[in-house]
Amino acid sequence: MAKSTEKVHDSETASQLARTPLYDLSLELKARMVPFSGWEMAVQYGGISSEHQSVRSRVGMFDISHMGKFGLRGKKLREKCQILVPSDLNRLQPGQAQYTVLLNAKGCILDDIIFYYQEADATTSEERAVIIVNAATRIRDKAWIAAHLELSGVSFTDISQDKVLIALQGPEAVSYLQPFVENNLTPIKAFGHLETNLLGQPSFIARTGYTGEDGFEIMTDPETGKELWQELLEAGVLPCGLGARDTLRLEAAMALYSQDIDDFTTPLEAGLNWVVHLDTKGYFIGRGVLEQQKTNGVAKRLVGLEMEGRHIARHGYPVIFEGETVGEVTSGTLSPTLNRAIALAYVPAKLAKIGQELAIEIRGKNYPAKVVKKPFYRSPNRPS
Repeated sequence: MAKSTEKVHDSETASQLARTPLYDLSLELKARMVPFSGWEMAVQYGGISSEHQSVRSRVGMFDISHMGKFGLRGKKLREKCQILVPSDLNRLQPGQAQYTVLLNAKGCILDDIIFYYQEADATTSEERAVIIVNAATRIRDKAWIAAHLELSGVSFTDISQDKVLIALQGPEAVSYLQPFVENNLTPIKAFGHLETNLLGQPSFIARTGYTGEDGFEIMTDPETGKELWQELLEAGVLPCGLGARDTLRLEAAMALYSQDIDDFTTPLEAGLNWVVHLDTKGYFIGRGVLEQQKTNGVAKRLVGLEMEGRHIARHGYPVIFEGETVGEVTSGTLSPTLNRAIALAYVPAKLAKIGQELAIEIRGKNYPAKVVKKPFYRSPNRPS
C-alpha cells in the first residue's frame, strides 16, 4: 500500500502525537518510539539490520495503522475518479489495484496512493474502492478528493481511525498468514486483493507492500488487528519498525513522499512514467503539463546512485559535477542487503544516464558516485 514512509519530525512532542491501536503492544516489545508525521511510532524493535534481513530472507510485520484509509462508492466510480490521477482506472477489474499519484494543476505530486477497486455492491450495484494515502497528507488528500468529487454522486468515507493496518512482508508471508484467513491466499497476484474473514472477522487483504518483497497488507478492526499481531508474534514473526521499512523501500527504489517526490515534482521527473497513461484516458488534473514534458522532455530526473566506498549520501547532500552543484540527494543509506552505499537524487536530465560519474559533497569533501539502474535490489520472491 504504499507506500511512503514519511519523515520523522523531531520537533513534535509526545502530547501532540496520535497512537495506533497497536501502540501498547509495541511498548511491551520495548520498541524505540519516535515522532513520525503526527504519530508516535516504532522505528525499531531489536535492530534495523536484523529486521531488514528478516524481511528479505523470511518474514517481518509492521504496524502501519497511521496510514490514511478512505472508502469510496458510487455509480461509475472509476470513471469519476479519473480526473484525480494520470493512471487509467477504467482498466481495473474487481480485485485489482493501481499505484498512482494525485496531481495538482502544475502536474506535480500531491501524494502517492493505491486505488483498490472492489466488487460492486450486490444490492445497489454501486462500484466500490479503497484508497490508501500517506499519514502526513491525509487531511489534505481528503479535502482534495472530496472537493473534486462532491458533485459527482460519489460517497466518500474516511475510515482511517476505524481500522488497523498491518504489513506482513517477506518470502514466507503466505505461510504465516494463511492459517488465520478463510480464503486461499496463494492465487492472489501482485496488487490483487480481497475481502475475507480473518480470525472470523470481515477484513481486507491486499498483496501489496513497501519493501520490495512478497507480502500482504491487512486492514481490519482494531481488536482483530491486536489478536492477529499477537498470533503472528507467537508464530515467530519478527516485529519491524519504520527504520527497516525505509532501508527496504530504498533498496527497491520506492519513492518516499516529501523526500523523493513532492508537490514540486512531476511523475515523469520522478521516473514514474508507468503510472501516466496519456494514450488511454482523457482529461485529468495536470494533464497539460505532462503532455508538454512528454513532448519536450524533462529538465531533471530522479536517478539511482551508488557511492564508491562506504561514504553514505544523506538527504539534502549536494550532487556535484565538474565542480558545480547540479542536484541534491533525496534519500540515502548503506544497503544491508548489498552492503553498498546507495542513494536517490535529482540531477539534470543530461546527466541521468547509467554510468554517469558524479560526486556527493559530504561535510565539505566530494566523494565519487555513479548513476546506476533502479531498483538497486530486485527480489526473486515477488509474485507476478
